[in-house]
Amino acid sequence: MATHVLRPGTKRGNRRHITLDEHLPVDHRLNQVYRAGAGLMGLVLLAFGILGLIDKIGFFDTRGDTVSGLSTNGALSVLSIVVGLLLLIGMVIGGNFASTLNTVLGVAFIASGFVNLALLDSSHNILAFRIQNVLFSFVVGVLLMTFGMYGRVSGGLPHDNPYWKARHPDRAD
Repeated sequence: MATHVLRPGTKRGNRRHITLDEHLPVDHRLNQVYRAGAGLMGLVLLAFGILGLIDKIGFFDTRGDTVSGLSTNGALSVLSIVVGLLLLIGMVIGGNFASTLNTVLGVAFIASGFVNLALLDSSHNILAFRIQNVLFSFVVGVLLMTFGMYGRVSGGLPHDNPYWKARHPDRAD
């Protein structure tokens, strides 16, 4: 778990472990990527949710009325608004919080896509998902994960990257 990662330089056995919850400098350029990703996806989800509620669709209506080409109901609209607001809060906070939030919600969107894919033609499809919603969920999940992991996870990080410095304290300036 990410909450149990050790500080740079501490050793467990013969391997060095790195903390991924180190705070970036306030003006670090990666912070802008995390904020932009959270803000962009948050606005899209917020708009989708608000448009769904304006149509006065039943809360658990499985007819699947469409909004912006996606099937929705009241429950999905409210869920979209909540997640959109959470992403906007992540945009305001920024830093590693926004990065981690983007990554976690990205994984949740992909998992939701798979779960709802399995529930498409069943009576348990309480969010009125259709295949367009599943594909949208996958796309948003991949985008959120990309925004969240940008500059944190790669084999070719530049040497001025704070995550590279944390992984290589002996070679950092």
